[in-house]
Amino acid sequence: MSEVDDAIAAARASWSRIAGDPAPMPTRRPVRRNQPLGRRLKRIAIADAAILVAAVVIGMVVPLGIMGALAVMALLIAATVVFAVWPPENMTAPKPESLRAVDLRALPARTERWLQAQRPTLPAPAQHLVDRIGERLDTLSPQLGRVEQDGEQALEIRRLVGEQLPAFLTDYARVPESLRRVERGGRTPDGALVDGLGVIEREIAQMTERLAQSDLDSLQTRGRFLEMKYQGDRTP
Repeated sequence: MSEVDDAIAAARASWSRIAGDPAPMPTRRPVRRNQPLGRRLKRIAIADAAILVAAVVIGMVVPLGIMGALAVMALLIAATVVFAVWPPENMTAPKPESLRAVDLRALPARTERWLQAQRPTLPAPAQHLVDRIGERLDTLSPQLGRVEQDGEQALEIRRLVGEQLPAFLTDYARVPESLRRVERGGRTPDGALVDGLGVIEREIAQMTERLAQSDLDSLQTRGRFLEMKYQGDRTP
């Protein structure tokens, strides 16, 4: 299943709620592929679903008739065309040097957009790791709202996500295509790329875990308190 399938499933779920059908069971979100196209199709599916839901709601109050149905069809076509061409690709892929100055909370999303723009130029194993890094950035992003912008944690995240990761891929992009599979110093550039992306992916995962440590500790402590207070008071 692709991200487009997720968007279509969400549209169907919205329609089912209006029609009174039972909600479908949620499915696990898959690893991303071809995200720029996926995002566009997702926007189209969401916009079309919103138009259909609005048409159903309005139709319950005022019959739409033939002219109303034609207006709905025109809106669906217009939404599809608009979201198929907007935003342009150059708006969705920021320049790597701009990542250093972006707000910390927006850094994961901006870096991920830049990564997805580089993805087609990378070998297959590196593409898989880019997808994994994107998932790690998605998990990291909500936690950054509580990080001090000028603190040591923020600087560490900026160095890895906003500087070292883009610089690493930029260095690889400068290597001529004909030399990327030629062994040098015991490794090929393709192999060095995969190894380096693996290190970055694991480090982002560890950053996320460190930021979540206080929440994990608090959850464990509260769970033990609840067990002692409520289960400990029960008598057989």
